[in-house]
Amino acid sequence: MSNSSNDAIRVVAAIDFGTTFSGFAYAHKSNPKDIIVHDKWPDFSGYLKIPTAVKYDESLKLTSWGFSALAEKPNKKIKSSDIKPAEKFKLHLSKMDDKNKPPLPEGLDPKTAITDYLREMGKIMKETIKSRWDIDFFKQVLIVMTIPAEFDSIAMDTIRDCLLNAGITDKKHSKNLKFTTEPEAAAIHCMKILKELRIGVDSSYIVVDCGGGTVDLTTRKLMRGEKIGETTERKGDYCGGIYIEEEFLKFLADKVGSSAINLVKDKHYGQLQYMIQEFCRRVKLPFNGQKDDFKPFDLDLEEYCPVIKQYVKGSELDQMEEVEWVIELKFEDVKRMFDPIVAKVLCLIRTQLNANKNCKAMFLVGGFSESKYLQARVRKEYGQKIKNISVPLNPMAAIVQGAVRFGLRKEVVATRVLKWTYGTDVARRWERGDPINRILPGGIIVEFSKLAVKGEIVPVDSGIQTVFTPGSIFQSEVGFDIYTTDNENAKFCDSPGVKLLGNWSINIPITLNVRPILFIMSFGEIEIEAHAFNLETGDRYDNTFELDI
Repeated sequence: MSNSSNDAIRVVAAIDFGTTFSGFAYAHKSNPKDIIVHDKWPDFSGYLKIPTAVKYDESLKLTSWGFSALAEKPNKKIKSSDIKPAEKFKLHLSKMDDKNKPPLPEGLDPKTAITDYLREMGKIMKETIKSRWDIDFFKQVLIVMTIPAEFDSIAMDTIRDCLLNAGITDKKHSKNLKFTTEPEAAAIHCMKILKELRIGVDSSYIVVDCGGGTVDLTTRKLMRGEKIGETTERKGDYCGGIYIEEEFLKFLADKVGSSAINLVKDKHYGQLQYMIQEFCRRVKLPFNGQKDDFKPFDLDLEEYCPVIKQYVKGSELDQMEEVEWVIELKFEDVKRMFDPIVAKVLCLIRTQLNANKNCKAMFLVGGFSESKYLQARVRKEYGQKIKNISVPLNPMAAIVQGAVRFGLRKEVVATRVLKWTYGTDVARRWERGDPINRILPGGIIVEFSKLAVKGEIVPVDSGIQTVFTPGSIFQSEVGFDIYTTDNENAKFCDSPGVKLLGNWSINIPITLNVRPILFIMSFGEIEIEAHAFNLETGDRYDNTFELDI
């Protein structure tokens, strides 16, 4: 691995921990082009990713995970379980409103669900890698973890805890753990396709990561030396493939009643999931938006979800008995399920294109990108603006493969666009026009001083320099607390939207001189490195902060 600070690393393993599906891939340094995406799971083979789901018993003891935690084929001889699995728990680390976060079994903490899931996946990953190569996992394997673009340092800190508790890392802040965002990993994977499209240096391209829960977009520029730079701030929204399934349940609720759907969801979740997966296999995946290609699907509830019959009441019961519990899904019904979700994706792309008018290519990756209808709508809407709109082979695995490439050659990312405005607290003399209630003893005021501005393109590992001086000759300590905000006009460190990223202060000797302090802040792969130099004495001070990438 080039430019690595740890020469002991022999293998890079990447984990794509997704909202609905997860997986891992790995490669040995000696053969970096041979990236292996794991596809041999307990009781299931041939799948590049498996459901992000765990199931517990009444005492919250883990009983199953992945595929076996979800669907339950109806069986008259076996009573269906009324214990629901935990799903989509990754969204509990997001900034979405709590009311919109998926419910979890009573008493289950999302951090526990994440840890348990990663522990089971980690066991398979460690056994697989160690059986192939005789290595010390904690010392010789670099773990690359993908995260959504909207995750902040708090979410990253939680992931660190979960990886440690799951036994995948041996230290919370292990040097053998790196983070990359999902769209960044996808952009790295797609970079190799640019050569095939004869797209050269300084050309920009958009990657649309269509996952299960979120759709994230990033715009990158191909740079010399097979590097990429970020040109525009990443964007994303909750409009992934799972929302098609939610529209399907709304459609069913119109036929059998919302209470029936809710009761089956609470008491017989396995049967409900079996029906949803049949819908995905028979309807969602084949749907391409062409009416002539569509074959109406008769959803026989007695076959796919017989338990629902006992919960249907009133006029809905009369109607269902009249059609013998068979619901026909017509072309227009399915199209109405897709259209509001696809419209959100198109809007995200439009916003990104408006900020990048010279893009040469667009790549659709992630599980939802396999939708023929989504592909067709994107090409119809933007095919005139961008001639090269592509879906890589195995788009579901694009992120985890790109994450491995990032781990093998981290310098591939040359620039990033800042998600936040960064600043620190600075004391100065109160001036006319400043708020009177901000005056402190000695006639000073403490304000938010910008160090780097949201939307700026910064080279990875480059330094931003500022010189500060103590406000008093008797001052023996200088604080460099780092704050972040998405409000470019924030004036104070307690203004709305400003949050503390980390505390830091240094001690300086008292002298009669000015005592200038050179402060340098550099944006690395996953951390902000802060350095302070006392220009009078030559003393150096160092600190690091988690970078909201």
